[in-house]
Amino acid sequence: MVSELTSKIELALAEIRPYLESDGGDISLVDITPDMVVKVKLHGACQSCNVNQMTLKSGVEQTIKKYAPEIKEVENIDD
Repeated sequence: MVSELTSKIELALAEIRPYLESDGGDISLVDITPDMVVKVKLHGACQSCNVNQMTLKSGVEQTIKKYAPEIKEVENIDD
């Protein structure tokens, strides 16, 4: 089940990646928690962008939920 879910999320990220790349950024999947929270990491220009939380919620989270409706939330990992 986890590998199928991971595949769905990777498909969602592949759909939004071109938009992020056009702004000089990227995104990668870090983890899927047992309570259905997806953890992602923004890269490049997306990391320091002042609207990245809006992008995360309105773009990334909606797209992931379209592919995997069982996902409850998407969080960005800053490190």
